[in-house]
Amino acid sequence: MSSLSTKSEISFDMIQGSVLLNELMSRHTSWRVGGPVDYWFVPSDKRDLSRFLNILPIEIPIYWMGLGSNLLVRDGGFRGAVICTHGGLSKLEIRQNNEVYAGAGVACAKLARRTARAGLSGAEFMAGIPGTVGGALAMNAGAFGAETWDLVNEVEIVNRCGDVEKRPRIDFSTGYRNVQLRKNEWFLGAVFNLSPSESITTRNQVLEILDVRLEKQPIGSASAGSVFQNPGNDYAARLIESAGFKGQRVGGAMVSSKHANFIINESNASAADIEELIRIIQVEVCKQFQINLQLEVRIVGVK
Repeated sequence: MSSLSTKSEISFDMIQGSVLLNELMSRHTSWRVGGPVDYWFVPSDKRDLSRFLNILPIEIPIYWMGLGSNLLVRDGGFRGAVICTHGGLSKLEIRQNNEVYAGAGVACAKLARRTARAGLSGAEFMAGIPGTVGGALAMNAGAFGAETWDLVNEVEIVNRCGDVEKRPRIDFSTGYRNVQLRKNEWFLGAVFNLSPSESITTRNQVLEILDVRLEKQPIGSASAGSVFQNPGNDYAARLIESAGFKGQRVGGAMVSSKHANFIINESNASAADIEELIRIIQVEVCKQFQINLQLEVRIVGVK
């Protein structure tokens, strides 16, 4: 870990948002695990974010997060800065011509509900994504047969120097859970193209998706969403269940008995417990079915 004296040499007096040193990531991840991060920053707005990026020495690594889902921070923590978008980057604006602007920190479920109330359809599936718009853009998150970049018209980008620019959808190559983005660039928000619809119809669709999540996923438990990507024409959950892993544990981490592609922090699990359970599942599924399960969650930090 960087020494506290070294950290103290950096002045954040001009920053309006929250900057914390040695903040435990277990307080901010949906798995409720993770060691300390050198710098934890929640910007007040985009201008504040640009100032922070200018102040932070270029050699310090940066990781971006929203609600802390889809993320496993190891027990040794993260040597660098974590920027949390959920807060100051949460602008949500209904525009003309069926367009919607959503900042990186907007919860996907909020975007689904708000657009449904406005009589716009297309974003209903986002009610099934337990994260923020920034994360959905970065990994082309999807649910119920739809993907984030199906809707994107334009994105807003910030680079390591704090410069902000807008870029059209055509500039990006996207695939299943994959988006090509230049190094040291991150999404600040996006303009989505939606379609007019009867508000009550769209709202009912959102409620149906939320009901399906509640029925089939361990909502309320400490998890990070789907752990593995679905391989080809199969489902990770089916493979994991067929391999006999439902209810299996490593330490305090357990494969959900409700949905096998969810690992829950059932009893004070460590990040090491979760990572070891992930590894065991990958090895056994490959052994039984000759399929290499690819991670959907991101693993960062030191052991």
